[in-house]
Amino acid sequence: MAFTVRKALDCARVRSIWLILFVLTLLVCQPAFSQDKPQTPQQTNARIAELASNAGSRSPMGEIPIGPGDLLHLDVFQVPDLTRDIRVSETGLISLPLLPDRIPVAGCTPYQVEGTLQKLLQSNGLIMHPQVSVMVKEQNSDPISVAGAVMHPVVYHEFRPTTLIEVLAAAGGVANDAGDKILITRSEARGTECGQPDPPADPAADSKTMNINIFDLLDKGDPAFNVPVYRGDVITVPRAGIIYVAGAVGQPGGYTLNDPGSTFNAMKIIALAHGLIGSAKPNNAVILRRDINNGQTKEIKIRLKRIMDRKDPDVRLYAGDILYVPDSTTKRVLGRAGAAAIGIGTGLAIYRIP
Repeated sequence: MAFTVRKALDCARVRSIWLILFVLTLLVCQPAFSQDKPQTPQQTNARIAELASNAGSRSPMGEIPIGPGDLLHLDVFQVPDLTRDIRVSETGLISLPLLPDRIPVAGCTPYQVEGTLQKLLQSNGLIMHPQVSVMVKEQNSDPISVAGAVMHPVVYHEFRPTTLIEVLAAAGGVANDAGDKILITRSEARGTECGQPDPPADPAADSKTMNINIFDLLDKGDPAFNVPVYRGDVITVPRAGIIYVAGAVGQPGGYTLNDPGSTFNAMKIIALAHGLIGSAKPNNAVILRRDINNGQTKEIKIRLKRIMDRKDPDVRLYAGDILYVPDSTTKRVLGRAGAAAIGIGTGLAIYRIP
């Protein structure tokens, strides 16, 4: 009998050890960035910076084609008279002394221009065995623009093959009110073949827009989402807005909407905020909403308990709304103090909603 009891205890210990190991395995294998739960903007931008540093270390160092307005440095070995800085014309041409014709360089890499100049110097009888090096000193042609809900809108000059993550990192990541979409607008007429002049700018030229989901980009690590970007691309992160929840809830904060113009109902925001705490007075809740006509903040009283009991219809919330739930220690509703009383923008954390 004693042996049976000991055996049962041993089996129980083994099962407990396996259970602990299983739980630890799950914790260790958790991804650093999960789209299954809200993330703070700081977590999002830290992930952007992390992926950008990895992308930069893995990207093959290539050469970006030269474009109009770029400043080149030409170095002709042992011929100081031909060594100089030279600006590419608006039509994609450069000229050198003693060469009869202007040389098209738009769309060419520096390595290709080196080969072209060496052939021309030799065929025109100027140098028997020319050695030429070409470097882009300033890139001014068709930069990549990053705009919208980013920390620092930038004009990004592409000096090597570049990805979406890298230009987002250069813009400091996304802003608090960024939605979950990233738009890449690209002209169908982007770039030219080496040695062919750039066509005149055509505002009506066809363009296409790619739509990348930010959670796909950051969470899955799939190269299909971290697309290459090219000179002339416009990267836009639309602003979606934030709904704030304050007062007697489990996790007060601002919750970023996914798309511009999207709405949430009160029950969903309360659920995202981890529900009401025990001292909450749900039937004394109020929505603070800024009137777009006069700029004043108005209070809309709602009875959350009745909504939970399905006695009142749920209430829609919009970007910029503040849902405030008082607790039993609150003597009165916010009144004139409004948003300032709960420190919107300073005291509340922001969360991105998957």
